[in-house]
Amino acid sequence: MTDPHRPYTVALTGGVASGKSTVAERFAAHGIDVLDADLIARELVQPGAPALHEIRQRFGREMLDAAGGLDRRRLREAVFSAPAERQALEAILHPRIRRALRERASGIRSPYGLLAIPLLAESNGSYDWIDRVLVVDLPRELQLERLSRRDTLAPGLAEAMLAAQAGRAERLRLADDVIDNSGSLAALNAQVERLHHRYLELAGDRTGA
Repeated sequence: MTDPHRPYTVALTGGVASGKSTVAERFAAHGIDVLDADLIARELVQPGAPALHEIRQRFGREMLDAAGGLDRRRLREAVFSAPAERQALEAILHPRIRRALRERASGIRSPYGLLAIPLLAESNGSYDWIDRVLVVDLPRELQLERLSRRDTLAPGLAEAMLAAQAGRAERLRLADDVIDNSGSLAALNAQVERLHHRYLELAGDRTGA
């Protein structure tokens, strides 16, 4: 039975370089609370954190920088080229991220909350408490072009990063709503505006507001 007192939550997901951050910013501009799994992941690997200790034990001291913090680029290159290494990292981080998101979602104060979860499709149903899924979508060729332009990557790493994630069709099967981010910023804004009003309605229907 749905708890009418629990904040209404929308999971925002999409492939790397699909434009999730831009979409999240647009919802935040409407006054919506946004929780970001990537930001939580960064908190979890601060110096002294248990997760960083586990990463050092599993992947070695070379994954830390001179100040004892996580060398994200080196770790990224290591895990995206080796599925077993990526799975080991996910086993360290993902349960902690899920717990933090659920705890923080209970404190949402806007009419609904947006939870940015890049790897939602890879989570195997671990987010079944979320009310709705919004996927940011674009063709793979455009996604690869934007990723290569955005980041300075070693040859082939952009392709490896896309290959490591769930495919476009798999993400779309999860979607209750889809934003097409292959067009202009104006087109993106219009889609966010429409969905914002839709989510206000859904949240209001559940609470009786």
